[in-house]
Amino acid sequence: MSKNCRFAFAVHVAAVLALTPDQPCTSDWLAGSVNTNPVVIRRILSALAKAGLVRSVRGSQGGTMLSRPPEAITLLEISRAVDDGEPVALHPQTPNPDCPVGASIVPVLREVITRADAARAAVLDQTRLSDVVAAIQSNGNCEMGPGGVPLFLL
Repeated sequence: MSKNCRFAFAVHVAAVLALTPDQPCTSDWLAGSVNTNPVVIRRILSALAKAGLVRSVRGSQGGTMLSRPPEAITLLEISRAVDDGEPVALHPQTPNPDCPVGASIVPVLREVITRADAARAAVLDQTRLSDVVAAIQSNGNCEMGPGGVPLFLL
């Protein structure tokens, strides 16, 4: 799975957990929301747990819950938890040094990618999980039922 999918899936999972603060969610249930295999979700939950963003609740009613309020979790933390650390791929082979483009493209692209990564990190660091949850709720797709419980849980 690509890094982008892991991040998107991790934010999706964290948003569901934020909307269900008093109810642990199983990996099977989360996988149904994401529409992927529960094994994929367990790997994401493992990475999020290692980063201290989620915790497991044991027992017959067990599952996973956020470790902190959504206001205290940034998307940069989620990204770093599931990011494999691989840099963006450039050229698999050295470009032709006799070509004016080939001789200069790699350092130019490295600089662009470095700036893009810094901008991405800044935006993710300023965006909280609670911002994502608020945007989801404002889209009208997440109706709340009695006691503030999302209707998709009832």
